[in-house]
Amino acid sequence: MTFITITILMEECRRRGVVGGASYVIRRAVETDIPAVMYVNRVSLPENYPRSFFEDLLRRWGKAFYVAEHDGEIVGYIMCRVEWGLGFIRRGLVRKGHVISVAVLKPHRRRGLGTQLMLAAMRDLKDSYRASEVYLEVRVSNIPAIRLYEKLGFRVVRRVPMYYLDGEDAYVMAKEL
Repeated sequence: MTFITITILMEECRRRGVVGGASYVIRRAVETDIPAVMYVNRVSLPENYPRSFFEDLLRRWGKAFYVAEHDGEIVGYIMCRVEWGLGFIRRGLVRKGHVISVAVLKPHRRRGLGTQLMLAAMRDLKDSYRASEVYLEVRVSNIPAIRLYEKLGFRVVRRVPMYYLDGEDAYVMAKEL
């Protein structure tokens, strides 16, 4: 099993306005993680999915489905899939990684978990699934997420009107792997 342990140092926490340091483990998700992942999804995001959707992504694209743990509790996740289609960055038909959903529980945000989850998933989209680029959709109002994706090298490639059920537009952001 692939896992990464990250320790957030006191100095870094203070710089980010977080009280105290903490140790997290970023690892690939397993079947028994699905209920906790669904909980994180439900309390963190307005877009929710049925259990079968999570299970299918884990079964088919499990090398790019990660969780973040703190003291044995799942506090974040990222799930992806791989698709063939016209490239956003490269011309022609390409294998693309699609970040379906990424979320971190509110008390654990601003500690680098979103970045670490994205980096782990992107590495495996490229190395395990041979994707040449990666893309995602993000609410146009979600400025913290947009800034995170920009720091990781993503750029806005188009705007999709009324993408979300509540009518909000989405940016499609992409980057080469």
